[in-house]
Amino acid sequence: MKDITKVQQPSFKEALKFWFKLGWISFGGTAGHIAIMHDYLVDKKKWISNSRFLHALSHCMILPGPEAQQLAIYIGWQLHGKRGGLVAGILFVLPSMFILLGLSIIYVLFGNLPFISAMFNGLKPAVIALIIIALFKIAQKALRGPLHFMVAAIAFACMFFFNVSLLLIMGCTIVLAFFIRYLKPSLFHNKKTEETIDQEDGYYINKYSTKPQNSSKIKPLIKLVATALFLWLIPFVLFNLFTDDFHFWDSLALFFTKTAFVTIGGSYTVIPYVAQFSVLKLNWLTNLQMTDGFALAETTPGPLIIVLAFVGFMAGYNHFSGSLLMGTIGLLASTFYTFLPCFLFVFAGAPIVEKTQGNPVVEGILGLITAVVVGAILNLTIFLGENVIFPGGIEIKNLDIVSLGWVIVSLILIKKFRMNVIYLVILSILFGLAHYLMGMFWDDISNYVRPEM
Repeated sequence: MKDITKVQQPSFKEALKFWFKLGWISFGGTAGHIAIMHDYLVDKKKWISNSRFLHALSHCMILPGPEAQQLAIYIGWQLHGKRGGLVAGILFVLPSMFILLGLSIIYVLFGNLPFISAMFNGLKPAVIALIIIALFKIAQKALRGPLHFMVAAIAFACMFFFNVSLLLIMGCTIVLAFFIRYLKPSLFHNKKTEETIDQEDGYYINKYSTKPQNSSKIKPLIKLVATALFLWLIPFVLFNLFTDDFHFWDSLALFFTKTAFVTIGGSYTVIPYVAQFSVLKLNWLTNLQMTDGFALAETTPGPLIIVLAFVGFMAGYNHFSGSLLMGTIGLLASTFYTFLPCFLFVFAGAPIVEKTQGNPVVEGILGLITAVVVGAILNLTIFLGENVIFPGGIEIKNLDIVSLGWVIVSLILIKKFRMNVIYLVILSILFGLAHYLMGMFWDDISNYVRPEM
């Protein structure tokens, strides 16, 4: 056996640079975020081993809130304690919030955004390529035996063919794992797991590394909850002191806080809930505006649930008769109340999660949860890929050859030439803009020539 040099703890400055960069290049939704983090943190830098990465991901999947952001918070906490978790979580959301604020202002002032849409239409095929790579990477390391393959296949079939909630699937998977653990535990054992144990030593955070904290006492938990509650109340006081319509802001804060607690299963499970209440019951925005907001959120980095910030912007903008200032405050407030609970969930649960490392029952359950994640990513890949490659429905006549071609080009650039994700993002945006300008040029020529025919 060859000697493996363990990676030293990265400096806080080095980690800060990565979390900052991640916030600007984290396109592709949860699957794309996981792909980028896994590629950098596990494969390139070896700051955390694959087993610990998947262990954390499985726990984040069953927490309310955006899984990828919570995974970033958790890994940041493991690397540098609470300050590391705060920096990772905040920087994961901040760029997308500012970008969405700018797009929201442009949206209400100018309506259609052809240039912006064109640039991000070039980005979408690259996002599909990133998700495909994430799918294969995670599947290769998460599907460790026939049982995991079966669970992943069933999870995919339930979501794709029967539109079953991911939350329900995970609940059934946990029950299944308990039954298997006590009836036939041998199904959880496989060669692949045993063969990878020796690889743990090459990572800073691995299966055997010392935990950042061992305490799960009640006093730190009470202090943490009190701090979160204090932060949660600050905007309430400010709204009460400096605004005339406290009832509106009270409703907004309570709605988005409630939403933060029901986002188990990912952004796609909460968006229908938000759309129903904000459009039909609260009348904050129209159905068309909600759809446009979803499209804008798709084109920004960060978690897809950032669409809630657009809802907050439109709520403030519409309620206060087209006020950009109130719209901006609505966006900031909705972002704050949506993501604040994420830090509470992770910081409160992290010490408990650390204690489950190595527990065979918990490991078995989380292994199956990770298999469900693979099924969910496959479902998401097809769902998003269908809209990008077959925008008018799955028929040959609707095939977008340009988008399909850019998916293939992106895969080649990433896999064969190891292109950095940020360069691929820039190149894809420029490609989308160039394709749009060429289309306009061709239309102008056609309109010029046609009258003479």
